[in-house]
Amino acid sequence: MGKIIAIANQKGGVGKTTTSVNLAASLGALEKKVLLIDADPQANASSGLGIDVEAVEVGSYQLIEHSATAEDCIMATNAPHVDIIPAHIDLVAIEIELVDKDEREYMLKKAIEHLKTQYDYILIDCAPSLGLLTLNALTASDSVIIPIQCEYFALEGLGKLLNTIKSVQRIHNQNLDIEGMLLTMYDARLRLSNQVVEEVQKHFSDMVFDTIIQRNVRLGEAPSFGESIINYDISSKGATNYLSLAKEIIKKNQ
Repeated sequence: MGKIIAIANQKGGVGKTTTSVNLAASLGALEKKVLLIDADPQANASSGLGIDVEAVEVGSYQLIEHSATAEDCIMATNAPHVDIIPAHIDLVAIEIELVDKDEREYMLKKAIEHLKTQYDYILIDCAPSLGLLTLNALTASDSVIIPIQCEYFALEGLGKLLNTIKSVQRIHNQNLDIEGMLLTMYDARLRLSNQVVEEVQKHFSDMVFDTIIQRNVRLGEAPSFGESIINYDISSKGATNYLSLAKEIIKKNQ
C-alpha cells in the first residue's frame, strides 16, 4: 500500500517545489514507483520534470473537479519510475468553483485514494497558501513534509500552518501525521543558517529530518532544463542531499 505525502508551507520560496520534484526523482532513482501531483497553479513542478505546461489538457484541475479520472491525467516524466499529474494555470479557478460543492475538502481524496495500490509514494506539491487546494491535499494525505528555509523569517507563519494541520486532523483527516520538517537553503558559512537549524531542532526535535538541504547552484539551475537534480547532475551536493532524504523517508516507512 502506497503512502500519500503532501509537501506544504503557505510561505512561498521555501523550497516546496524543489523538494517535491527532487524527492520524487530520488525515490524513483531508488526504484520506488512514484506519482507526483502538482496542486500549485504555478505548475512549476510540472515544468521542472519536463512537461510542457501549455499543452496540458487534463491535469490536477480536472482531477479535483472530477471531470477526468486520475488515470486520464497521469503522464510519464523524464525521471525514471516517476509519473505526474500536471497542473495548468486553470487551477487558479478551482478554489472558487469548489466553494459551493458538498464535501469540497474531500474532492482530491476521492479522486486519488485508489492509486495507493499502484504507487509506493504519491507526493503532492501544494500551493503557497492555506486555501481549499492545500486543504484538499492535507485531507487526502497520510502525512505532510514541511520545508523550512534557513533564513530570518523561517519560523514566521509556521504556527499558522501547524494550527491548520491540527484542524485538518480534528475535522477532516485524523490520521494525518507530520512526516517531518525539512530544513532547506542551508548555508554553513552563515551564522543565521546555523541559528535557524538550532532553533528548529530545539523546538521540534524528533519532527526534524536529519537530512538538511544545502544551498546549491546546480539545484537552482536544474528546473530551467526541465530536469530533476538527479537527471541534471547526480554528483552535485543537491542530488546527494535529496537522495539522503529519500533514504530517510524509505527507512522511516519500512
